[in-house]
Amino acid sequence: MAKNIFQKLRGVAAVSSLILITGMAQSEPRHGLSMYGDPGLPPDFVSLPYANPDAPKGGAITLGNTGGFDSLNPFVRKGTVPWQLRFFTHESLMGRSWDEPFALYGLLAESVEVPDSRAWVEFTLRKEARFSDGTPVTVDDVIFSYTLLGTEGHPRYHGLYRQIEKIEATGPRKIRFTFNTDNRELALLAGMRPILSRAQWEGKDFANAPLSEIPLGTGPYRVSDYDAGRRVVLTRNPDYWGAEVPFRRGTHNFDQITLDFYGDANVLFEAFKAGEISAGREFNAELWATQYNFPAVQRGEVVKSTFPHRKPSGMTGFVINTRRAPFDDIRVRDALIHAFNFEYINETLTGGALPRITSYFSNSDLAMRPGAAAPDVAKLLEPFQGDLPPGTIEGYALPVSDGSARNRKGIRKAMAQLEAAGYSATDGTMHGPDGTPLSFSILVSKGSAQDFSNSEKAAEIYVRALERLGIDAKVELVDSAQVVERLTTFDFDITTFRRALSLSPGTEQRFYWGSEAATQDGSRNMMGAQNPAIDAMIDTMLTARRAEDFTAAVRALDRVLTAGRYVIPIWQFNEGLIAHRATMKYPDYIPLYGDGPNYMPEVWWHEDVSQN
Repeated sequence: MAKNIFQKLRGVAAVSSLILITGMAQSEPRHGLSMYGDPGLPPDFVSLPYANPDAPKGGAITLGNTGGFDSLNPFVRKGTVPWQLRFFTHESLMGRSWDEPFALYGLLAESVEVPDSRAWVEFTLRKEARFSDGTPVTVDDVIFSYTLLGTEGHPRYHGLYRQIEKIEATGPRKIRFTFNTDNRELALLAGMRPILSRAQWEGKDFANAPLSEIPLGTGPYRVSDYDAGRRVVLTRNPDYWGAEVPFRRGTHNFDQITLDFYGDANVLFEAFKAGEISAGREFNAELWATQYNFPAVQRGEVVKSTFPHRKPSGMTGFVINTRRAPFDDIRVRDALIHAFNFEYINETLTGGALPRITSYFSNSDLAMRPGAAAPDVAKLLEPFQGDLPPGTIEGYALPVSDGSARNRKGIRKAMAQLEAAGYSATDGTMHGPDGTPLSFSILVSKGSAQDFSNSEKAAEIYVRALERLGIDAKVELVDSAQVVERLTTFDFDITTFRRALSLSPGTEQRFYWGSEAATQDGSRNMMGAQNPAIDAMIDTMLTARRAEDFTAAVRALDRVLTAGRYVIPIWQFNEGLIAHRATMKYPDYIPLYGDGPNYMPEVWWHEDVSQN
């Protein structure tokens, strides 16, 4: 089990970390960049604090995914891509430290410069930066990449591009981005876009490229082989240009990473038990406690490791599509939340082991506080009184049942809210104001290994409760590829939902729940939220000059989202659970953010190599 060594974290990390440091903005080239003040690591740092700079290189691991894939281009909307791919094959001008919020360090860029106003940011490329085919990374490649991604890439890249006034070469290895928006985070975001090869893509149809057209990257790994829909083999580049860059020391230690795809989570788990998979994350506390006692565990060949973290809970549960009636009525959404018997479902599926998510940023200093809003938060919200969901300023909390299967109190409240919305039950069927029976489906991905909510079973229990209200609800099981396609066009009533959030929320919040994103296919605003108060709180976050103003804006945003009854929240994961081969090792130091794609397997290594 991983050691809990949070005492090593800098004291500022416990209270939104570097967010609370103010200081003079940088006016000359620096090794790193932070939202407020200076980044935590000095210019001469050897490696990230959660990486082992002496970790041995070598060995091979196999990771498992469910479903399949029909694309190896993670930068466009079209197709289903192995989710891990972009973390291994491509890099950006700067890299993020997962031990401190809002801190970036030089990667493809050796230095960064910003003025006090942050109206622009300038990067200087490393002379040694190379693509995996050995060609140098140039200023032209950078400018081309930002333009291509901002116009033809996945919609998540479009927001930044629209806020760039111009991109220009200011020297043989220098690129300056000038912004048209007052947003302090833009200087950081400009350093975090993947860099593509102009020579590969110029004149080609980037958005609709075939599976065989694999984007060339600068990262430590490249795709060496694949079997469409079934397997991807990533091989570490022996000539990787950045092996000695401080940000990269001790990372990407395995020579080969294979991604195998399975029909569902049960088949994947059996493959893991049989030794075909090297490591897997578990998101079900009950399964972790009861199903990880198979022979390989008993023999010590497989180890269970736990990784605590201090990041926000994010939001996990069932998201309600407000683009469709009757879910555009908050009274109906409130009824659905009361009918969801969390305490009973949690006890049934997890043994009551996991606490409930209470808001989008719960488990962190950025979370809304119980009860009425504090004066600084209320001041931000008061101009939007007419647009605020009930309870936003006064205080809103999720209903709590007595834990029994009947949930009489919750059902009574749900019935009252439905009646207030014009619904009535006749002969055991709930009818709307126009006499139409109330019915809907809950879209669930069939057999997904990333089922954070044990959603199929939770949905089945929920459907039985809805029957007591006369609601005809059904669970719609669909394979993962179809789910991705339907979510892209918001073709669902209610579906499973997981939105991870960080201690450094920023411009991505517009893509998550901004009004513009609600009608943009491919956006992550699954609930279809369109509220001027949400937009204003995000704008306030992005223009805040003081850390306390930033925190107040995030807490205000949290209140509007939570009181908006967009999601039926379930349990949170306050620690990461990874079962892995005993030969897979990791540093003792756990980053502030705990486990994530940039932790396992990025800073892990193979023990056998060190013993040879």
